[in-house]
Amino acid sequence: MFDWALTAEGWIALLTLSTLEIVLGVDNLVFISIVVSRLPQSQRSRARRFGIALACVSRILLLLTLAWLAGMTEPLFIVADVAISIRDLVLILGGLFLLVKSTMEIHEAVEGGENDGTPAGRVATSFGSAIAQIAIIDIVFSLDSVITAVGMVNERSIMVIAILLAVAVMLLAADFIGNFIDKHPTIKMLALTFLILVGGALVAEGVHLEVPRAYLYFAMAFSGGVEGLNLVMRARQRRRQLAMGIVTGGPGVDRPPGGAIPTAAE
Repeated sequence: MFDWALTAEGWIALLTLSTLEIVLGVDNLVFISIVVSRLPQSQRSRARRFGIALACVSRILLLLTLAWLAGMTEPLFIVADVAISIRDLVLILGGLFLLVKSTMEIHEAVEGGENDGTPAGRVATSFGSAIAQIAIIDIVFSLDSVITAVGMVNERSIMVIAILLAVAVMLLAADFIGNFIDKHPTIKMLALTFLILVGGALVAEGVHLEVPRAYLYFAMAFSGGVEGLNLVMRARQRRRQLAMGIVTGGPGVDRPPGGAIPTAAE
């Protein structure tokens, strides 16, 4: 079962698959972070970890049912000369869920404003509701993850170890990524547009229109790089304003005792 551990090819396969699983897990982690941002601050970390644990379980369960997974590509019906299987339905419905959820979040952020991480005028979601949403999308991302694993290697033990390693990385990064997204509204907006991109790609894949993942990852990396430069620029501007005593306040600015903001006249 672990004969691959004695060969260089086995370790290379494990490293490559683990890297891909981590990359695929980032989309899931971003979605989890956005969903739990609706929860009270005290529940967010627990919800993130619970959601990642669900992702781990769903991936391994799918992995252990490879025969059933292989049969998911059998056509159920045909629409406009496109044969739709169970796998295609999962991808289409999951993609539509991402599109609707992300669009609603963007609408709330633009129209409702922000107040301590919860859009104004809207009650924070319950813990159970957040977990239910995470569980739904976990199935979609797990399917994607397992299909990638099955297509790359034949050793089931390599697949399981790669998934466990990816989940471990997600657990370590969950709070950092979640807090970072909560702290920077523009990052949250960028993440939501990424999810729309992923949702569109899932729907396209469900109707057999392949969208090369390299294009998606390049678009995400480029947009993320631009936003990273914006964050650096804004941080430097804030430091200069603090040094000059002309800061007018805002997120991320520490107020001195008493709540007053120093001005140039002072």
